Amino acid sequence: MTDVTPPPTPQATPAKRWAYVIPVAAIMYMLAYLDRNNVSVILPYMHGDLELSNADKGLVGGIFFVGYVFLQIPAAILAQRWSARKTVLILMLAWGLAASLSGLVQTTSQFYVARFVLGFFEGGVWPAVLILLASWFPLRERARANALWMACLPLSSVLMAPLSGWMLDHASWRWVLVLQGVPPLVWAVVWWFAVADRPAQARWISRAEADHLERSIAADEAAKPTAGSGSYLDAVKQKSVLVLIGVYFFWITGFYGFNLWLPSVIKELTHGGSPTEVGLLTAIPFTVALVVMIANAAWSDRTGRRRQAVAVPLVVGIAALLLGQTVDGALPRMLLLCVTAAALYAPYGPFWAIPGRLLRFEVVAVAMGLINALGNLGGFAGPYLVGWLTDATGSSVTGFAVLAAFLAVAVALVVLGLRPSTPPVRELAGHPAEGARAATD
Repeated sequence: MTDVTPPPTPQATPAKRWAYVIPVAAIMYMLAYLDRNNVSVILPYMHGDLELSNADKGLVGGIFFVGYVFLQIPAAILAQRWSARKTVLILMLAWGLAASLSGLVQTTSQFYVARFVLGFFEGGVWPAVLILLASWFPLRERARANALWMACLPLSSVLMAPLSGWMLDHASWRWVLVLQGVPPLVWAVVWWFAVADRPAQARWISRAEADHLERSIAADEAAKPTAGSGSYLDAVKQKSVLVLIGVYFFWITGFYGFNLWLPSVIKELTHGGSPTEVGLLTAIPFTVALVVMIANAAWSDRTGRRRQAVAVPLVVGIAALLLGQTVDGALPRMLLLCVTAAALYAPYGPFWAIPGRLLRFEVVAVAMGLINALGNLGGFAGPYLVGWLTDATGSSVTGFAVLAAFLAVAVALVVLGLRPSTPPVRELAGHPAEGARAATD
């Protein structure tokens, strides 16, 4: 008999991080996504105030992503070298104020500037939270952790669309923007007290769980291939990083092009329905997307097939997007909108598990910031292309066909550009290594 307590197995180790870190981060980003996307519900009902053409509406939705680029890498570096918790707190306070102030604009140009500033402050949140999650969840859990956090994206739309519609029925669009900027300022308090940068700093976690996580994550890091000299430049020059930027850009072009114009399409299907009606119906595709997104991430973690978990949903999305432009009838078109939404959200968890699998922690911050920064320029291209092509052709068909073409390029890059090439990761903490599968298989 011995007095030495054996190290806990992964099955016996508590998992309080799933109940603390994920919900607080998910609600935080859900509020960010609400302030980003509420304009999609508001734009169809802005008649008589700011006169906006379809191209103007696309620019309002897209210019957010021009501002979104600037803080990606700086925030990622701050999160890694200083504190992800403090970085997100500062950005949360700044974007909440920017969101409320956007309801006070008086001209179209001011609206553009307000949306740009909102994107500027929101831009650093995404990579900072990915860095935070990398300190809390080993690689074998990463896709599920990412997907559960990123479930805030469709969930935000599920809640935001009916809420914004109801608010528009009872107040002006200005008040909707002002009031929806307040919740991040309140949630900042919760974030400060509930989140820690790493397990060793959290008061609510057991020593056993903190030690286990630190060992598991250290083993993950040791098993990764080195990135040249380990410099940031070496990391972002890797072919896999450049391919991931391309995949994300073409995917996000289709993603946000679809998201921004979805309420307008549903308004057309309802023959000019009220904001509340359109908001409730808009929530349906995002509810389906939420379920599919989590299920796809769980399958990806179980099988290790990251590429398939990204490419297959996008192929389904292309088919549904194109079919939606050819069928008649509100019900078939609504069903295809649900399929498209689910397909475009499904890759999130597996996709963002790939960089952390390929790159060591000291360089992954900049790589993910760069992927998110350049990839999200697609958030400008998609909405603006659909709006401009709708004005030019008098129909949204051409715009959505172009979005499908962008998604097809993303699929090609995943299939051809992310072929497995790195050595398999060793078996960690009693879990089988992802077989002979390589990092992105």
